[in-house]
Amino acid sequence: MSDATKNPLDRRSFLGTLTRAGALGTAALTPLATLAGSADEVTTGQPAAVEHIFLAKPYLQAVSPTSMSIRFITALPSYSWVEYGVQGSFDKKAHAITDGMVNANNRIHEIVVDGLTPGLTYNYRVVSKEIKEFKPYNLTYGTSIQSDTYQFSTIHPAAKEVSWLIFNDIHDRPASFAHLMGLNKENPYDFVFLNGDMFDYQTDEQQIIDHLLTPCTSCFATGKPMMFVRGNHETRGKYARNLKDYFTNPGGQYFSFQWGPVFAMALDTGEDKEDEHPVYAGIVDFDHYRVKQAAWLEQQLQSKACKKAKYRVVMMHIPPHYSGNAHGTLHCRELFSPLFDKYKVDIVIAGHTHTYGVHPPVAGTHNYPLIIGGGPKEGNRTLIRVKADQQALTLQMLKDDGAEVGRYEVIAKR
Repeated sequence: MSDATKNPLDRRSFLGTLTRAGALGTAALTPLATLAGSADEVTTGQPAAVEHIFLAKPYLQAVSPTSMSIRFITALPSYSWVEYGVQGSFDKKAHAITDGMVNANNRIHEIVVDGLTPGLTYNYRVVSKEIKEFKPYNLTYGTSIQSDTYQFSTIHPAAKEVSWLIFNDIHDRPASFAHLMGLNKENPYDFVFLNGDMFDYQTDEQQIIDHLLTPCTSCFATGKPMMFVRGNHETRGKYARNLKDYFTNPGGQYFSFQWGPVFAMALDTGEDKEDEHPVYAGIVDFDHYRVKQAAWLEQQLQSKACKKAKYRVVMMHIPPHYSGNAHGTLHCRELFSPLFDKYKVDIVIAGHTHTYGVHPPVAGTHNYPLIIGGGPKEGNRTLIRVKADQQALTLQMLKDDGAEVGRYEVIAKR
């Protein structure tokens, strides 16, 4: 949901004039343009950048017991790689290869480091070499740059516990990341989950860098992986279709993963209005998208991994209850809620309403607890902390003044 006090435009006219676009820059970059030698000029009409720098520091994405996805953005087209090792060494190198060719002459980088040891901590840094000229038989390199040194850990398959933090509905307020992160203090966590509406709408690459990547890498993302599922506001704006070029989840826009005793499923709930609504101009089809997800969700819930897991957790932006009667809510209720009941999902965590709340199971309505995080305004922002071990899964919700405003515990049954 949008914040009317922050943006005086009618929220149903969000595809009209983008009043704040000018302050965010115009460094748009399409997938095809990432392969062009003068990508900046092709996509923005502006002169290409003249200095080879990191526009976004390394940020960790999809992680497994034997791999880690590392992303970063450079100002100029380049050839980039990751140097990594253990106990202070950098004796190994990884770069991205597609169809036999090493990825190069691009600015948006993803390098998957694989063949790793489960449960081990690695140090890493990224290196990028500017490509000044790319002729058919003559490639000319320019300046090389190197990041600071960071660390990451792979998942241990035999982990007995897992903990994570959840942000939702930040709505283009980058300072909220550091503030809410500070509420966690020194408590350990394994990853961070972004549960939708990090933005009001998608404008360009600079917005993604300034309002999400920079604050997240400053707080946690160089050392802890983050996963990101869209909210309804991430489907809006001229750059919405480019958003997935900057993020790698463990399986796509909607996905599942197992970490310790938890089998988690993340749903991409789409828009909150009907596909036929005039503001979408006939270029969305979220109904079929949600139907497809429901079939996928049932497959996940029927899987051996899900059945054996001590806890079954769903994270989604639009909650199927306590969110009014907009089409998106009703469609999520129709498609997903019966599956949550049928397969005994242990907890569902959502956002969207800007009204935080802990909703225990209600017979005849929903047999699962539904937790909804707060909104973007000061005094209503929340940080959700989840910890699961062999005895219980405990969720705690903190308001931005540090007060606990919600708690729920699921006792292990399996």
